Amino acid sequence: MSNSVTLTDYRTALRTRGAAAPVVTSILARLPVAMIGLALLLYIQRTTDSFGVAGLVSAGNLLGVAFGSVFQGRIMDRVGPTRPLLVVSGIFVVLVATEIAVIESGGPAVALVPLAVAVGTCEPMTGPASRALWTLLLPEGRVRDAAYSYEAISMEVFFILGPGLAGLLVTMPWAGTGLVAGAACMVVGSVGFALTPAARAQRPRTESSTAGSVLGALATPGMRSVALAAFGFGAVLGMVEVAVPAAAERTGHAAVGGLLLSVLSVSSVIVGVLYGMRPWPRPMHLRLPALLSAFGALVMLLILPESLLGLTVALLIAGSLVTPQSTAHSVALEAAAPKGTATEAFGWVITSMTLGAAAGQSLSGQLVELQAPPLSFATAGAIGLVLGGLLWTRRRTLLPARTETPQQAAV
Repeated sequence: MSNSVTLTDYRTALRTRGAAAPVVTSILARLPVAMIGLALLLYIQRTTDSFGVAGLVSAGNLLGVAFGSVFQGRIMDRVGPTRPLLVVSGIFVVLVATEIAVIESGGPAVALVPLAVAVGTCEPMTGPASRALWTLLLPEGRVRDAAYSYEAISMEVFFILGPGLAGLLVTMPWAGTGLVAGAACMVVGSVGFALTPAARAQRPRTESSTAGSVLGALATPGMRSVALAAFGFGAVLGMVEVAVPAAAERTGHAAVGGLLLSVLSVSSVIVGVLYGMRPWPRPMHLRLPALLSAFGALVMLLILPESLLGLTVALLIAGSLVTPQSTAHSVALEAAAPKGTATEAFGWVITSMTLGAAAGQSLSGQLVELQAPPLSFATAGAIGLVLGGLLWTRRRTLLPARTETPQQAAV
């Protein structure tokens, strides 16, 4: 798990027999992952002329995704991905159509928010299913680690493209175009993935070591540590995502706020590929706290610039540790996730990041209103350092099971 990967490992993983169809269909299914919520927000804002209502609906959608990723993952671990993905895809289509009908009829927030929660809950979770599929296609080792790294890097690319597509499509004659396009792309890709031979070959897993536990995959100390790392990462990133557009607006260039966030993602993808070839620290139980703490320290650099050019450079530097963390969370599950819970475990990572981002965005919005973006950047950095320190105290929970002592397992 700690060995570095090479470009050859990436090629080998993607060319593995049976991988082509799941890779292509999962790309289509995951492309709108960062698009649905924003497209819904922009659609409602254009229709109702209210950011307040749009924000509530978007938050509801986010909560639905956080719940649905774990719920769907747990079911997929038990029965395989095909039937759950087909069922939720059908329900998702009905819910999106209902949401659009209520929006177009001028429905109140009291109707829109619960529907948004349901839409988020039923978004087909092809991402966790795609990651879990590599355990069937590849043996443990560098090539499988390269596949996990590919999953994280590709998701980062989708997070770059998704918001831009949503912003572009909302300018079409009908503001709901982005929501429909994103939903259609997600459903076609998810159904296609569910019907691939590799996905259909996955058999129900009855050997889960967390059977009967309410927490499921989160029942183990190591898994809780990975969830803490993902939550901290999401919180810091969420605060930055609010503070950067605010900083751009205060310089009189509000239109470039979204572009600056894309700069953050671009550097993360480039460094993510290179970092995967030579990760540091190599031991995962040291890597997770080190990456989160370093990310918090780099985010604090965003306090310093007084110009957009300076902020852009600082974002390029801070963004360098975004994808390495996403990759580390994914690879860490190899040791932390209980047997038979691969899909649910990755769902917990998504949930933790989503909840962290929601908390970070909320806090950052308040700090920007009360003071200024630099205070939000400073707070984000401090959160990364504090949670990184807390993760350091839990580092032994991420050691391979064979080296844990009874005292460590009780953490």
